[in-house]
Amino acid sequence: MSAQVNVTYITLDGHVDVDSYRYLYFVVMFAAYILIICCNGTIVCVIVTQQNLHEPMYVLVAALLFNSLLLSTNIYPKLLLDFLSEQQIISYSACLFQCFLYYSLSGSEFLLLSAMAYDRYVSICKPLQYQTIMSRSTVCVLLLCAWLLPVCQTAAPVIARIHNKLCTFSLNGILCNNSVHNLYCVTSRVLSIYGVVVLIDLVIVPMFFILFTYTNILIISYRSSKSVRTKAAQTCLPHLLVLINYSCLITYDVTIVKLDSDLPKLARFVMTLQMLVYNPLFNPIIYGLKMKEIYKHLRRLFCRIKVNG
Repeated sequence: MSAQVNVTYITLDGHVDVDSYRYLYFVVMFAAYILIICCNGTIVCVIVTQQNLHEPMYVLVAALLFNSLLLSTNIYPKLLLDFLSEQQIISYSACLFQCFLYYSLSGSEFLLLSAMAYDRYVSICKPLQYQTIMSRSTVCVLLLCAWLLPVCQTAAPVIARIHNKLCTFSLNGILCNNSVHNLYCVTSRVLSIYGVVVLIDLVIVPMFFILFTYTNILIISYRSSKSVRTKAAQTCLPHLLVLINYSCLITYDVTIVKLDSDLPKLARFVMTLQMLVYNPLFNPIIYGLKMKEIYKHLRRLFCRIKVNG
């Protein structure tokens, strides 16, 4: 291999026993990917096609599930190809692009959850002003901010690292995430500080905002009638479950580099695969089963398919 090839390609060294289990890995993860597409895509289609679901709450749910689809599509095709390949490699530019999409879409997830928390806060705490505050234009602005802000903030460090000198060409992982920092000869103090700022901006601040809004919702619900408490439980519980789930996954992703030398390769491999499967399937199950209106439409859809079948 020429020096240029070494600089251009990165080896994904986080795979375990690919030669022995490549077809098993492929079948399991391909089935998971198809299931993710079907589960998330079905609920998105139901929300888009059903007129009575064209409300801010359901539009934001559809946006969150669509974001999960994009995040999975950023990872799964390359992962499936690696399982069938003799060498698990990725070009340096493609690795940076995957890392950029991974973190911009992950940031969008938290901002979408924040938008959903705000929607529930207005609905329960300011019901008379709901239609005025949560207008179509407000929802459009929230969606644009949720997708554009992470893109702008995560693009800067990726662009800054394009021409950085690499001292190693092996990545201890099966996808390009924050472990790409270990590739560089010199780590930039400025970029490290900027990364902390982005983490605070896209994860910590939205999380505190969500906790603040749900605290207010709980206080208002406790002081209100039983119907208000029931409404709060039905609409807020799914969001809180998704938030807790995603926060755990982000915590794992952020700390994985710190545990690089302590975490066994097999443990890292299994945990990463679980992360890739668990979260995109968890969201549609929670929203499909816990949100009454979505569940009713899904039940009708499956009953109709069963009758026609």
